[in-house]
Amino acid sequence: MRSAEREIKIVAGSEALCREAADQILGRITATLREKEVFTLVLSGGSTPKNLYALLAGSKPYLDQIPWSRIHFFWGDERHVPPDHPQSNFRMTRDAMLSKAPIPDQNIHRVRAEEPNAGKAAAEYEREIRTFFNLATGQLPRFDCVLLGMGPDGHTASLFPGTVALQEKRRLVVANYVEKLQAYRITLTAPALNNAETIIFLVSGKEKAETLQKVLEGNPQPELFPSQLIQPAHGQLLWLIEQAAAGRLNLDE
Repeated sequence: MRSAEREIKIVAGSEALCREAADQILGRITATLREKEVFTLVLSGGSTPKNLYALLAGSKPYLDQIPWSRIHFFWGDERHVPPDHPQSNFRMTRDAMLSKAPIPDQNIHRVRAEEPNAGKAAAEYEREIRTFFNLATGQLPRFDCVLLGMGPDGHTASLFPGTVALQEKRRLVVANYVEKLQAYRITLTAPALNNAETIIFLVSGKEKAETLQKVLEGNPQPELFPSQLIQPAHGQLLWLIEQAAAGRLNLDE
């Protein structure tokens, strides 16, 4: 299902979802590196991305075809925990992919979430992004590909319903306090995400079906369903959805 704004692709099962995502990423890397020296990939946390990362680094076709030394890795969000913490998105990605592929250390741009002050960690990460892209004041980074998930509540990255980060228009990274988690999350903002060349949502699980239908087919309510904030300014938006999560969608449109 395709519209002017987005493409929606339904796949049968979580294994097929990971394989389709891996193929999409490899295709974009191959095409981009014909024109540019490096490819910038923004990673997501969660169980589905973990399986995707393990596939990319553990399956010979992907491991051999991806020019790892030319890929720069960023994160869409991070928990306010040290890099070895069990909840760290960085740790999950390192264990599943980064430690298994020939990636130079300087290509890994993690959030320094061990910093006790979450606001300072966010500011430092924004500085790293601005330096890497050589951005002037007011400019946005142009990531080549952003991977996102969607929670059962409609959040994406760490843009949670009703949180102050949803209103951010200027900064690239913020420390977002999430009341229901009683914790800060460090997250890219909607403007930073929406300037990407390609955004790929990965959604699996029957428990997300009702929310997904509201996000994709319901009225705009981004304060309630922050995933609706993701509307690329001049890029591609692809929703890869496992069949169980797509159960309530009207696929005849």
